Amino acid sequence: MALTPVSSDGAVNVFAGELNEHWTIGAKVHGGAMLALCANGARESIGGQERSDRGIGAAGLEPIAVSGSFLWAPDPGPLQVVTTVQKRGRRVSLVDVELRQGDRTAVRAAMTMGTPEGHHVAPLLSVNPVIPLMTPDPPPGLEPIGPGHPMADIVHLAHGCDIRPSLTTMGPRADGGPPVIEYWVRPREGAPDVLFALLCGDVSAPVTFGVNRMGWAPTVQLTAYLRAVPADGWLRVMCTTTQIGQEWFDEDHVVVDCEGRIIVQSRQLAMVPPAQ
Repeated sequence: MALTPVSSDGAVNVFAGELNEHWTIGAKVHGGAMLALCANGARESIGGQERSDRGIGAAGLEPIAVSGSFLWAPDPGPLQVVTTVQKRGRRVSLVDVELRQGDRTAVRAAMTMGTPEGHHVAPLLSVNPVIPLMTPDPPPGLEPIGPGHPMADIVHLAHGCDIRPSLTTMGPRADGGPPVIEYWVRPREGAPDVLFALLCGDVSAPVTFGVNRMGWAPTVQLTAYLRAVPADGWLRVMCTTTQIGQEWFDEDHVVVDCEGRIIVQSRQLAMVPPAQ
């Protein structure tokens, strides 16, 4: 997620970055990785260089709300991040971001920058669907995506992440209920940070697997909320849906850290793969 400053005129900043083949699903760059790169550009534009060892941006500012529209799927390789600071406020700042490759814009995103919940501050109310179903660590025997895994040829993210999906939760349910897909994810090196948590808000296979639609399901729009900074350990990801239509479907992620706190919530609108 590293970015190199190219130019700046105050409000508009241009950065150079790269998402290589390790950040792809199939042949194309992963949507969550692109949004995380956009979020990093917003952090750098607001003064994110001054970070503590907890990964908090300057003055504690982080992308607490991220809304991205996907125009097309770029190839792995060099990318350009262009940010426009729309507002610098005392508690909330706003940054518009474009992710470009060549002369085409791949993602347009709006970032709301603010301070996430404190690490040791209990919420007034939390309805956490993950805690009753998923343990802090992966169950014994749950295999990571890697050589020999049925998802290894598609999910190239596993080069940079330890990803452990529960394959039994992906297909159609015996009781006919809606899909509830479970993942355990963490970086291969270091602790999960804010950008990694945002990436995990788009880590799951499409919920359309639950109705036997298993082709490419391109995301059109994705919105994510960063609720807190993750603790060092596994992130638990639960993926659900409200409706899978004939053309469009929604997909929700809830990302919970090893301490049981909700870190990221996301919702996306995507296209249903054709029947095979």
